[in-house]
Amino acid sequence: MNTLRNKVQLIGNLGMNPEVKEIRNGRKMAKFSLATNETFKNSVGEKTTNTQWHNIVVWGKAAGIAEQFLQKGSEVALQGKIVSRTYNDKDGNKRYFTEIEANDILLLGRKN
Repeated sequence: MNTLRNKVQLIGNLGMNPEVKEIRNGRKMAKFSLATNETFKNSVGEKTTNTQWHNIVVWGKAAGIAEQFLQKGSEVALQGKIVSRTYNDKDGNKRYFTEIEANDILLLGRKN
């Protein structure tokens, strides 16, 4: 059950092309935003869509896959964990940041 403590699975569309960086020892990191949509009927029966945006980061081989195959609008399924970080901005204010660290990515939809 330990593997279920911090596990996230999302299906959505990329909001931007992946931003890929090569860091120490040639290891790659890719960042992108992912939109997930939930559709429901509101109190008057109208179809409503609620969109949530998620910050995604992938490392290593998954970052290489993201760089090679993903682009804005791509539909993907991914699995990973929630990671929260803090940092101090240029004015010394403490900022909080939450992202999904994905370890598996599955490309959905049609081939281009």
